[in-house]
Parts: sequence; C-alpha cells; structure tokens
Amino acid sequence: MSKENLHMNNPLQGVGLKTVLEELVTYYGFDVLYAYLNMNCFKSNPSITACAKFLKKTDWAREKVELLYLYQYKNLPAVSSEQFNVAPRERIVPEHQKPGQPAILTIEDGERLQQKRRKNAASRNSYNSERQGSSRAYNDKRNTQRHKPDDYGSEPGHYKTADTKTNESRSSSSDDEPELTEPAPVFDPWATAKRRTER
Repeated sequence: MSKENLHMNNPLQGVGLKTVLEELVTYYGFDVLYAYLNMNCFKSNPSITACAKFLKKTDWAREKVELLYLYQYKNLPAVSSEQFNVAPRERIVPEHQKPGQPAILTIEDGERLQQKRRKNAASRNSYNSERQGSSRAYNDKRNTQRHKPDDYGSEPGHYKTADTKTNESRSSSSDDEPELTEPAPVFDPWATAKRRTER
C-alpha cells in the first residue's frame, strides 16, 4: 500500500487550510476558537484570510488548529501512542475510525481549559526555576530561604544569643559611658612547670 493510501482515511487529506478554517468558523465561530486555542488571530479583527495568512507561516499554530479539526470537529477517537508525535496531516487514521458529530464547544469550557493550562505551566516553571543550576547552588538557595536573617549574626553559622542582643541595645543606649568588662583569665600551660623550677 502506498504512503498516500495510508493517509486517505485522515480527514485532513486533500483539504486546504482555508477550507479547514471556513468549516471551523462556520460551526463554532471566532470566539470559541479563541477560547480554546488562545490565538490573537481569532480575536483582533478576525477574518478567514488573516487567520490563514498567520497559520501558513506559523507551524505550531497551524497544527493546533488542525488537531482541533480532527479531534473536536471531526470527533475522531484519541490518537494512538505511535502517532502522537506525528503532524496532524501525516497521521494514519485506521480504516475503522470514521468522523462523528462535531463536539459541543463553549466559550466557558474553553476559558476553563486555558486556565488549567496556565496553572499547569506556572507550576512546571516554578519547579524548574527552583531546580536550575548545580545542586550546591540549589541547596544554598534553599538554606538561605529557610532561615531568617534576624536569627543569625554577621558571620554565616553564627547565631545571635539573648546576651548579644542585650549588649547591643545597652551599647546603643549609652554611647558616652565606657563599657566595663572583666578581662578574661589568661591560661598559662607552663605554669605547673614554672612552679617546679622555682622550688
């Protein structure tokens, strides 16, 4: 069987882009197409000619329209895993699959679908941004966010204690008075040896 015959059951076979747009717009209207596809060509002064011009030079947009045509307007069953990454016009539709009645699409359903897509994209982007860079950089960022700066001193890993905070407030309140502190005792490791020699 030739390659052309394999694609004969595909509803897009032999159908031009302008015809696809005319059928979709006639049945659904520009508003529903914009709600589902989120393309400005269906919103800002939409026309078949302007949309066709945009879709001809934009592959990803054209494929989104053709997917809607196949699986919503022609209501074909979900695509097989083998054909999932194949362009809509190149997909092989089994002979037993026949187009059904167009699916009912509403603006409200389209808007809900777009909100769901935006939410999923935002969650993926936030996860990816947290994981960018090396694992060391990620851990440093996570540790910095986990601890409040107020709980630390100026040096990393140095906690401020209650005594330190009290001393700071005491020194700021009485700048004129010298702070009285007892000198730390000096430890002499040779003191025992000195005492022995003195005897």
